[in-house]
Amino acid sequence: MSATPVVAVLAGSYTGEHDISLKSAARVMDQIDREVFRPWLVVFKDNTWWVQLPQEEELEIDASLWEFAYQGQLISFDVAYIIMHGVPGESGEVQGLLEMCGLPYTTPGVLVSSLTMNKQLTKTLVASLKIPVAKSLLYRANQAQISIDEAVEELGLPLFVKPNHGGSSLATFKVKSKTEMVEAIEKAFEVDHEVLAEGFLPGRELTVGLYKFQDTLICLPPTEIVPHNEFFDYQAKYEGQSDEITPAQIPEELRKQMEAYSKAIYAFLNIRGLVRMDYMLHPSEGLIFMEINTVPGFSEASIVPQQIRAAGQTEKELISRLLWEALADH
Repeated sequence: MSATPVVAVLAGSYTGEHDISLKSAARVMDQIDREVFRPWLVVFKDNTWWVQLPQEEELEIDASLWEFAYQGQLISFDVAYIIMHGVPGESGEVQGLLEMCGLPYTTPGVLVSSLTMNKQLTKTLVASLKIPVAKSLLYRANQAQISIDEAVEELGLPLFVKPNHGGSSLATFKVKSKTEMVEAIEKAFEVDHEVLAEGFLPGRELTVGLYKFQDTLICLPPTEIVPHNEFFDYQAKYEGQSDEITPAQIPEELRKQMEAYSKAIYAFLNIRGLVRMDYMLHPSEGLIFMEINTVPGFSEASIVPQQIRAAGQTEKELISRLLWEALADH
């Protein structure tokens, strides 16, 4: 390894989350400690990896070697900081490629990344820990028949329809009638071969980031999300259509319960790196687990950076911790 570790900050996506990933990566590049690390922005687009250089110049990378020539020097990467939202960065493909090349990286591994992209499977595993999860039904594209009446009878109205794999609330719909549900399922199938119908949960939306550093699992201060729209959709997440209260104004006992749930899930699934776990606080049923984000947004306005600052830490400090953890694990 170089005396100053060379970092590939990996950005991009197959999905509509590509531009979001670039915003997160720009923040990582801005905040990374350049006295300790030597970062390069590497963007995945058109099924190819490109190093982004000054003056918008691009150099293609051989992803089997993770090195490139620049100004007469051969530059080899020592570690990858993955900030790719959606597929292939959160789904395990990139992690598998890096494993094959022997390059350490900052996110959960292949199995966990692939597993947590599957919302239904994740909830099934979390439920095995006796942690309450949102009730849902799974539909597959090759399914012979989908009974809307059965879904409404079991889940009630309104309910949510969403892709089983994916993030950023893309193709996610809150439906209030059987007709709306048919249309929503059709649109969700346009982006995924599996679709979830999930029961609507009234209450408060809470989320917490956590990561491991030097064998200590650290929970950041939680955030309450108050969307201006009917739910925390794409506009609420990325276009300022929500209020995010960090730290969330919740009782200490509830904060401890959310931390205990999150740490139990993190340990049970053998997660590594920085992740964010989402919950609903139901008025009568209490805290209910929703999903895990294994590559949470990292722009200045994103939730996890807010939590980092509320904890009295800096993005620079946390990025360094994640990189050193990745190198130590390797």
